[in-house]
Amino acid sequence: MRPMQEKVWQRRGEPYLLIKSPPASGKSRALMFVALDKLHRQGLKQAIVLVPTRDIGASFGSVPLSAHGFFADWEVRPRWNLCDAPGPEDSGGKVDAFGAFLASEDRVLVCTHATFRFAVDKLGVEALDGRLVAVDEFHHVSASPDNRLGEQVRALIERDEAHLVAMTGSYFRGDAAAVLTPEDEARFETVTYTYHEQLAGYTHLKHLDIGFCFYTGRYADDVAAVLDPDKKTIVHIPNVNARESMGDKVKEVEHILSELGEFDGVDPATGFLLMKRPDGRVLRVADLVDDDPARRNRVAAALASERIRDRDFVDLIIALGMAKEGFDWIWCEHVLTIGYRASLTEVVQIIGRATRDAPGKARARFTNLIAEPDASEVAVIEAVNDTLKAIAASLLMEQVLAPKFEFRPKNSGPVDGLDYGERGYAEGGNNIGVDPTTGAVQIEIAGLKEPASKEAKRVCREDVHELIAAFVQDRESVERGMFDEELVPEEITQLRQGKIVRERYPQLDAGDQEAVRQQAVAALNLLQEGKRRGRQAAGEASGEETPNTALIDGLRKLAVDVKDLDIDLVDAINPFRQAYEVLAKSLNEGTLTRVKAAITAKKSSLSEEEARALMQRAVAFKKQRGVPPSATSPDPWERRMAEGVAFMARLQRERARATA
Repeated sequence: MRPMQEKVWQRRGEPYLLIKSPPASGKSRALMFVALDKLHRQGLKQAIVLVPTRDIGASFGSVPLSAHGFFADWEVRPRWNLCDAPGPEDSGGKVDAFGAFLASEDRVLVCTHATFRFAVDKLGVEALDGRLVAVDEFHHVSASPDNRLGEQVRALIERDEAHLVAMTGSYFRGDAAAVLTPEDEARFETVTYTYHEQLAGYTHLKHLDIGFCFYTGRYADDVAAVLDPDKKTIVHIPNVNARESMGDKVKEVEHILSELGEFDGVDPATGFLLMKRPDGRVLRVADLVDDDPARRNRVAAALASERIRDRDFVDLIIALGMAKEGFDWIWCEHVLTIGYRASLTEVVQIIGRATRDAPGKARARFTNLIAEPDASEVAVIEAVNDTLKAIAASLLMEQVLAPKFEFRPKNSGPVDGLDYGERGYAEGGNNIGVDPTTGAVQIEIAGLKEPASKEAKRVCREDVHELIAAFVQDRESVERGMFDEELVPEEITQLRQGKIVRERYPQLDAGDQEAVRQQAVAALNLLQEGKRRGRQAAGEASGEETPNTALIDGLRKLAVDVKDLDIDLVDAINPFRQAYEVLAKSLNEGTLTRVKAAITAKKSSLSEEEARALMQRAVAFKKQRGVPPSATSPDPWERRMAEGVAFMARLQRERARATA
C-alpha cells in the first residue's frame, strides 16, 4: 500500500470514513482495500461505489489485488458496472439493475451519482441496510436542502444501518456551501493526506509549480508563449460563454494547433491529429472539443484505453469540459488552463491532472492564462473580482502544497522523531521541529490557545486547509488585505477569520472557536513568511528557487530570528502582502492605479456586526490591561477597537432615542 492507503487501512473498522486526499494519491485503491475488509471480515453484504461521471467508473474496475499480496481480489462483474451500461442515468433499465443487484449474491456495484439518486428515490434508503456506500468526489454532496444526493447521504447517516466512505480531493465547494453539516461531519473519522505528503512519497515527481500569466487582447496571441510542445500537456480552453472565449471554439483549437506545426494527417486507430513540428517531430494531439460526436467519442475511447499508459501514445490533449475530474494520464507534465476559474474545487481538480508520479517526471506545472484587467474593455470592479479569484487560488494552492503544520504552546517539550536543528530543542527558546520523513512542521508559539474539546482538536488537525480556503475566498478579506494601505492586519485575522470559524463550527464554544482561529491564521501567516525568507535564502545560495527545501529552511530561519514568536505577532502579519507583490509584478502601473481606485471607492463604514466583534475584543483588552482601548493610541489595532466601541455606543444612543 502507498502511505495514504496505509493511513486509510488503519481506520478500516470505522462505519463512517472521510478521506481527504489529493488527486492521484490512490483513493480508489484505498477504497478497494477497505471495502474488501468490510465485505469479508466485517459482515457487510455488498459495496456500492458512486462516481460523478461514467468515465470515472473505469477507476473502480476489477483489480487482481491478490497478485500483489492482498488477501482478496476486487471483482466487478460487467453486469454491475452501470457506468458502462447504455442509456440515460434515470433510465428504468439502470434503476431496475440497481434493484436486481441488491437482491443478488454478488458483492460490488459501480454507478454514477445520478443513477444512485434515482434508484434510492424508488427503493428507499432502507434498501441499503447492511451495505457499504462509497461516494467518490464527495464535494458533489452539499448540506444545502436542494442537493438531492446530500439529502440521501443525510438520510443514510440518520438511519445508521449502512457504512459510508466519502472520498474527495478537495473538501470545499466552489459555491462555498458546506459539504456536510457539522453534526453529520462529526460522525466521520477523517483521514487527511496533503499534497506535500503525496509529493514526499513519490519516487519521481518532487516539484509542482503554480503560475498565473496575464494577457491583453486575445489569448490566442499569447498562448504560444506558455505552451511548451516538449511537455506532455492538457490545454483547457474557456467555456464558449466566458468572456475570454473568442466565440468559436473550433477556431480556437485550430489556432492552438497552428502554433504547434503543420497538419500531417489523422491516426485512423485513435482519431488523434498528427502535427508536424519544424524540427520534423510529429506530435499526437487528442482533440476533445470536436463537435462531431463520433470523432470525439473515438478520441475519448482511445484516452480511456490501456494504451494511455504508454508515454508516446499522446503528446497534447485539448479539452473544454472534459479531461478534468478523475481523468488519469500519468505522463501529463503541464496543465494549461485558459480563463478564470472561480471555483477552487475546479482548480484543485485541474491541478490533479498533472500530479501523477511517472518515471522521468521530476516537475509538473499548472498555468492559468488569464486576461489582464482593462478598464476600456470590462467594468473595473469585475476585473478586480476576477483577478482576486486568481490570486486567491494561487494563495490556496501554495498552502495546499505546504507541509502540514502543528502548533503547540511554548515550552511544551521535545517530541521524539522531530529534528530541531543543530542545537536541538532549547527550553525557553524558539523551537521548531521538522519530521524528516513526512515534512510535517511543529512550531511552538507563545500565548497560543489550545483546543479543549475532541471536535476542536480534530478541526485543528484535519480542517486547517478548508478554513484557509474559505478565508481566501472571502472577497472582502482579500480586497482589503491587498489594497487597503490603512488596514490593521488584526481586523482580517481576528474579525474576518473569526467570523468564518463561527459560521463553520457553530457547535464549538467560544474558547474552542478562538483556538481554531489562531491555528488557521498561524498556518497561513507562517507559510507566507517562511516561504518569503526561504526563497530569499535559496536565491542567495544558488540563484534559483527550490520550493520544497526553501520553505523548511525559511521556517527554521524564522524560528531563530524572532525573539518571541507569539500569537500577537502572528495576528499582526498581513497574510495577503505577498499576493499584492504577485499582482504588482503581473500588472502595469496604470492598471494597478485603476484597481486601487476601484477598491478605495468600495470602502464603507463599519457594519453593526463588525463593530460588535470589535467591542468584544475591546472588552478582552480592558480585562487584560485594566484600561479600555484608546482612540488616540499609537497602536492602530487599539484605535480600531476604540472605533468599534464608539460605533456601538452611538448605535445604542440612536436606538434609545427612537424608542423614547
